[in-house]
Amino acid sequence: MGVVRTYDDELKYIEKLSEVSWRIKKGFVPNMKVEGVFYVNDPLEKIMFDELRQHAHHQGFGGFLPGMKQIANVAALPGIVGKSVGLPDVHAGYGFAIGNMAAFDMSDPSAVVSPGGVGFDINCGVRLLRTNLSEKDVLPVKEQLAQSLFDHIPVGVGSKGVIPMSAQDLEEALEMGMDWSLREGYAWVEDKEHCEEYGRMLQADPRKVSMRAKKRGLPQLGTLGAGNHYAEIQVVDEIYDKHAASKMGLDYKGQVCVMIHSGSRGLGHQVATDALVSMEKAMKRDQIEVNDRQLACARISSTEGQDYLKGMASAANYAWVNRSSMTFLTRQAFAKMFNSTPDDLDMHVIYDVSHNIAKVEEHFIDGKQRTLLVHRKGSTRAFPPHHPLIPVDYQLTGQPVLIGGTMGTCSYVLTGTEVGMSETFGSTCHGAGRALSRAKSRRSIGFEQVLASLQEKGISIRVASPKLVMEEAPESYKNVTDVVNTCHAAGISRKCVKLRPIAVIKG
Repeated sequence: MGVVRTYDDELKYIEKLSEVSWRIKKGFVPNMKVEGVFYVNDPLEKIMFDELRQHAHHQGFGGFLPGMKQIANVAALPGIVGKSVGLPDVHAGYGFAIGNMAAFDMSDPSAVVSPGGVGFDINCGVRLLRTNLSEKDVLPVKEQLAQSLFDHIPVGVGSKGVIPMSAQDLEEALEMGMDWSLREGYAWVEDKEHCEEYGRMLQADPRKVSMRAKKRGLPQLGTLGAGNHYAEIQVVDEIYDKHAASKMGLDYKGQVCVMIHSGSRGLGHQVATDALVSMEKAMKRDQIEVNDRQLACARISSTEGQDYLKGMASAANYAWVNRSSMTFLTRQAFAKMFNSTPDDLDMHVIYDVSHNIAKVEEHFIDGKQRTLLVHRKGSTRAFPPHHPLIPVDYQLTGQPVLIGGTMGTCSYVLTGTEVGMSETFGSTCHGAGRALSRAKSRRSIGFEQVLASLQEKGISIRVASPKLVMEEAPESYKNVTDVVNTCHAAGISRKCVKLRPIAVIKG
């Protein structure tokens, strides 16, 4: 808990670095090994400081910790290097804030891995497909198309998959990731090329995934799930960087795309829950001290740390198979509606990014190359041009970064930059970031209101559970345009394309 300070005392530890970035000095919370930094523009800044003011006012009791405190608590974890980074969509989460990234030195024996730094929905991420259809091709059949997608893709809290899966298939999918989808005929070879990690984390070991997690995962493969997950039919609304956009096959305003946002469903959640239990014991054994007990962690080199990383990689593979299965179903739905083939409709994957994951990466710190375990929770990898881990097509433009908006607002495609590589370990924002808690949204926003406002904007919507619509209303979130503009202004990623939705499928 530490000392309780007044709001004005707290502010002494916060210093403005630039128009869009702030520094959190050591001492803001106990034992900080490195400083914190967060990126916000004016409207987002107000939200961040209001959280801190509320927290100081309540003398630290009740509710979630403010984002700034969470960023600082992460800066106190053993083995952290560089800075604890808060991106513009940062908001309170379990242990780590969502929108917080932190890197740990693999060569430091005390360095830790924390499930709270990955999140419960392991490899929740976004995939973007392009088509050669234009908005005027789709508008006349928009309602039928939305219905067809809703019929093809199972959605909702307990939704079950349509792609046949035996227990043996699941074992293989956990180990092989998108290679399984490819072998079974649900993915194209090119899809893998355009996916972070090529859709397969090699350190996956399905034996480290509990029976309970597998039981939860088996029926849910190829399903969208609920909450903030969605499949959206979108059109290109603005092109900021023509060259980079054309490399992605996005050539003109009005071009139709499909964005799929989902994760590892119940399986990933169970992997995270299991790890938190085993890590609490490991922390006692290894006497690891943390500021917040939600930051349960284990040394990277310990059995618990390694078991979690292998289980997390398996859950990440599950999520890629899941998005591949939904890609398959989306291609089927479009081909049927336009009496064509997915190939003739040019339904290629532009890219697939993860925004809840921990990965071993090479980075430079003070001019020295180091191997780090980079935790990205609510944060997207954004590698610069010429990075060896991005596909050939994007070598000159930088990695595509997919930023999903909230229901009925716009989404963005950005590209990675050198500045991001040096300042944020090649990471940027992931979406809008909540401004209101789910419960608060349900109390303050009626779902009829939400549906009516979508209708007004000409957006078709299909949802499995109307109650969830209120939680996901655009009003519950920070403005995605503010978030993206902040990242652009800070130089940690560049704006490339803006997409606006014309139909939304939700859980």
